[in-house]
Amino acid sequence: MALAIFDLDNTLIGGDSDYLWGEFVCERGLVDSEEFAARNDQFYEDYKSGDLDIYAYLRFALAPLKGVDPEILASWHREFMASKIQPIMLPKAQQLVDSHRQRHDQLLIITATNEFITRPIAAALGVDDIIACEAERVNGRYTGEPSGTPSYHEGKVVRLEQWLQGRDISLAGAYFYSDSHNDLPLLEQVDKPIAVDPDPTLLARAREAGWPVISLRDQGQLS
Repeated sequence: MALAIFDLDNTLIGGDSDYLWGEFVCERGLVDSEEFAARNDQFYEDYKSGDLDIYAYLRFALAPLKGVDPEILASWHREFMASKIQPIMLPKAQQLVDSHRQRHDQLLIITATNEFITRPIAAALGVDDIIACEAERVNGRYTGEPSGTPSYHEGKVVRLEQWLQGRDISLAGAYFYSDSHNDLPLLEQVDKPIAVDPDPTLLARAREAGWPVISLRDQGQLS
């Protein structure tokens, strides 16, 4: 049994759930759409360039959740899943996850997107364990503040090490599938790094290091 680690956005799903949530709250009229959309676009460009201020972004992304009744949040998320996430679910990604499950590997999603957005997506993929950016809650309601170490860039390594403590699991023989150069710190740590529909920076590193490069978006069978 090996640990099979998966990035989520643009790896197991064909888009960025964080960015799409920003679109959703704008379309739903939950925020000042013009200002929020502009900031959402800029943060996404910062992420792609590797210049993201993760704490500033988390406060921005969590602001619409602040103080909202959990049942209302759940209803928003059901709408979000139906309108934004189901259309970008990738059959080959599900096949990949299922192939590791059939080998009795330990499945883990690790993502820089916050846990409110991503836990239901992980559940839809049949993955129980997820490391995501955590959000502070008081009396069951989000405060709009991040909590703990964000699982972004080197933070993914830190959070994974914390997750492994007390579990009878090691990184020996571990896989990590990702599309993003932001995940290079963790890709460099595992025995089996795999670039999935990679951005140009990750593609260059994968070719230099001889890492496998795969696509979960084309229509062929996964070998």
